[in-house]
Amino acid sequence: MFLLLKLLKGPKTFQRWWEQFPLHLRLITKVRLFASIGAGGVIYFSPLIFNQINFSATQIGSGLALAALVGTFSRFITGIYLDTGVSYSSPVRTAAVIAILGDFWLFFSHSFSTYLQGQLLIGIAAGIYWPSIELSVPSTCLNIASSKGFALARSADALGVSIGALIGAIAASAGLIRLVYVIDTSCMFFLIALLLNKPLLKKDYLILLANKNTKKVRILPGNKVLKNLLPKLIPIISLSVLATSIFSLLQSALPLDLVIGGLFRPAISEASSGTLIASQLTFLVILQWPIGSWLANKKLEFGLKLSIFNFGLGCLLLAISNIYKYGVFLAFIAQIPMAIGLASFLPTATETVIQLSPYESRGIAMAIYSQCFAISAFIAPIMAGFIIDNQGNALLLWVTVGITCFVSIPLIKGFSNRN
Repeated sequence: MFLLLKLLKGPKTFQRWWEQFPLHLRLITKVRLFASIGAGGVIYFSPLIFNQINFSATQIGSGLALAALVGTFSRFITGIYLDTGVSYSSPVRTAAVIAILGDFWLFFSHSFSTYLQGQLLIGIAAGIYWPSIELSVPSTCLNIASSKGFALARSADALGVSIGALIGAIAASAGLIRLVYVIDTSCMFFLIALLLNKPLLKKDYLILLANKNTKKVRILPGNKVLKNLLPKLIPIISLSVLATSIFSLLQSALPLDLVIGGLFRPAISEASSGTLIASQLTFLVILQWPIGSWLANKKLEFGLKLSIFNFGLGCLLLAISNIYKYGVFLAFIAQIPMAIGLASFLPTATETVIQLSPYESRGIAMAIYSQCFAISAFIAPIMAGFIIDNQGNALLLWVTVGITCFVSIPLIKGFSNRN
């Protein structure tokens, strides 16, 4: 939304604002925008697609968990690969090709086995994409702070996902909900074409290696590297597992919660569910750049506490919505703190990892950090599916997660300030 406001002020105003960022950072932002447009529909509407053909919540959650599990391995391998000093373009293009195959599988899937196969491919693609695209940001910031670069990148993510979810809601209203896989495939082709025209280069890392006269790049990280990294990263990884679990629940459990109905809240249609979810993404688009750039000048600890507090508040509002006849309104209101939590957490947590990691080990550090997304995406959908199937609603789920957030806030301390 911030980008749209700049455009409304005139093309020259937007161009001046846009050109303050380095060339390769602008390219990364475009890549993330295309990737997020495709992902937005797939992430939020896949659970609804397979709910329509009578998959249980547990079955749907199992597919998402499988994607997360295989993503664990592809993230780690990709992180090691990136630390050898390669271009970021190759893994991103590889991820796009695998995502296209996954979209094809899911588009024609009507059985549990083919659903699992499609999710496996999507999980591999995500595991390759995220460490590569995240690590490319600080390496291309040059004359600006990496925190500001992450704010820009996350703004592109938020805008893209909201556009993708909106397209998905329109497709669902027209009875063409599986069109989200066609949209994702088209975006992946655009992404590949963009990178073929202007490949991403890891120039600054290669220059660092040359200046250090490194004799040989290690294929696997040494024990000393891991021993130095892990103690530093464990606190932020633990916190990130909680935060990304909520992110995963918003993608998997919330759509099911809305279409199944709460304890007293009536069920709503897939199209209405998509519209409500799109509201959260709209709030995120509006808030991501202002909050991200504001937090760039704050202590890391402040940004993390702000995000966890808002996640807890959003979860408790969703819980209360289950016991209220007109709870859809509360579910809508809950999307505001959820959006604030996402806008606060994602750039702050990534910046924390960058600050904690030695330059030459950022690839493996990002791979280790990325495991929190895989862990939460593995555990959260299974837990949510089990609770929803057994309770018939998501009341217990949101209460548990909300209380966990508030209990965790006093434990957020000791994170270093920005350098």
